[in-house]
Amino acid sequence: MKQIDLDDLPPRVAQTLSRLENGEVLVLARNGVVVARLTSTVAAPPAAPLAALPPEETLAEVMDQFKAMIEDEF
Repeated sequence: MKQIDLDDLPPRVAQTLSRLENGEVLVLARNGVVVARLTSTVAAPPAAPLAALPPEETLAEVMDQFKAMIEDEF
């Protein structure tokens, strides 16, 4: 999977991408030729908010998320 941080994009492009509605299609074109079509999706909310978990499970959940972020980055 490819990932682009919106902060790395020009402001107008980042704004357009961040305002896409769920299921909306974005067409990328170069010289009048369609090079890609992207369909936006909204990520599902987390199953349970961390505040609803006991403290030991909250810490475990935070550490699991942190570990996953580190593994994705490296």
